Amino acid sequence: MSWHPQYRSSKFRHVYGKAASKDKCYDCVPITRNVHDNHFCAVNPSFIAVVTECAGGGTFLVIPIKQTGKLDPHYPKVCGHKGNVLDIKWNPFNDFVIASCSEDTTVKIWDIPNQLLKRNITTPKKELLGHARRVGLIEWHPTADNILFSSGYDYKVMIWNLDVKDAVLSKPVQILDTHKDVVLSMSFNTDGSLLATACRDRKIRVIDPRAGTVLQEGSYKSHKVNKVLFLGDMKKLFSTGTSLWNNRQIALWDQNDLSVPLLEEDLDGSSGLLFPIYDSDTHMLYVVGKGDGNIRYYEISPEKPYLNYLMEYRSQSPQKGIGMMPKRGLDVAACEIFRFYKLVPTKSLIEPISMIVPRRSESYQEDIYPLTAAAQPALTAQEWLNGINKGPLLVSLRPGSEAVNSLPQFLESEPLMKATDLSQQQGGGGRMLLEDKQKPREIKDGIKRLKVEEKLPKNEQMCLSNGFGIFECPPPKTENELLQMYYRQQEEIRRLRELVIQRDVQIKQLELELRNLSMDTGNY
Repeated sequence: MSWHPQYRSSKFRHVYGKAASKDKCYDCVPITRNVHDNHFCAVNPSFIAVVTECAGGGTFLVIPIKQTGKLDPHYPKVCGHKGNVLDIKWNPFNDFVIASCSEDTTVKIWDIPNQLLKRNITTPKKELLGHARRVGLIEWHPTADNILFSSGYDYKVMIWNLDVKDAVLSKPVQILDTHKDVVLSMSFNTDGSLLATACRDRKIRVIDPRAGTVLQEGSYKSHKVNKVLFLGDMKKLFSTGTSLWNNRQIALWDQNDLSVPLLEEDLDGSSGLLFPIYDSDTHMLYVVGKGDGNIRYYEISPEKPYLNYLMEYRSQSPQKGIGMMPKRGLDVAACEIFRFYKLVPTKSLIEPISMIVPRRSESYQEDIYPLTAAAQPALTAQEWLNGINKGPLLVSLRPGSEAVNSLPQFLESEPLMKATDLSQQQGGGGRMLLEDKQKPREIKDGIKRLKVEEKLPKNEQMCLSNGFGIFECPPPKTENELLQMYYRQQEEIRRLRELVIQRDVQIKQLELELRNLSMDTGNY
């Protein structure tokens, strides 16, 4: 009889949640009491924004991320809406621009000053007027600059191009009129070419946002969906909702077949909503319960059983909403792989919770920090509207690293050998190191070298692997793996250079000692 191990081998199996100390929390924050099912909090490395409770109109606070402790009750607010604010989202490519939507049927774009706020902000940078009823959701495009999606209770999803100079926009570039009820959730795939929505009519839809066509549509009688999420490049969707017996439920779907879920699982009998949050870098999925203090986390695998339970963070204080810090704002020295900002309205508190991989070494842990999305757009708004698809620009979280350009894709992804011509890419790539400018030629050389290695005997292959064994570092199959191999080779080159410098210093020291000895013997 074969024995099957109880636990999977995973570097994230022992991840644990660590709540911040009281002095690193945000206290005396008047968190909104609105019952709308949204996060009510948005975070970037510079600011934390939170929807607040107020009389007459809707407001939200923008607090510098380092300004922890008690908040001044007269702290300035962003207050330009005539109705309650229902959702706020930071621009992923500009830490000083935030979008908000409200019950007053408008979407507003705000410029946040670099210095500490001294007075209320009442005039938006842009105002978007298109919805006939209140606007409940907004989402920025993940790779294109200045493209914003909004969804209202008029059952419409509108696409806005913010590159235009007008301060008031009344005509979106596209209206998706494919829903028969209120849209409860929106999610993009990695390059933003597809949009997944969860609707109150219990259906999940996968939409081509530029064409306005529904590519896939499905529902399941035992799963009433509330939130849906693309799982990166896994070609899968994850949804949370309720079962026929009103138990909280999670489900996993094939992106190309929404007729039956791949996996369906009841969690508990609580009534609060479940917010799914996916980290495509570590393939970890977090499920945050509204109205309780729990954060469950799983690891996603491309093969069965797909969803592997890791652990659960438990807390006595229930959360009303949650904010997520982008990966570029994490503390890599503490092996922090994710950070939540938990809204606790009963205590008027915002509590940071760090998800940490326990490691003894204090050096940078490359295996838990793969290349991640940079704070630079891969495309302009017009390029995306013209039909160009492009993955996010990538950056290493190692201190001092620069952004790496992703590869353009025109409707269909090209083969790896064609896609590696980085010199033909479009869109801004940001500043690059001198080593990075030589990268296209080196990547091509790397591919040629891998082809040569396949033809050589095993004992000769080991000599060509630049210090990395063939079994340790198999030939890359994707662009990301190729870039990671390139960075590992660069690190090996740097390490060898340091060794050479150390040897040179030792040689010079020995030469000096020999010279001193010869002088001493000459004196005698």
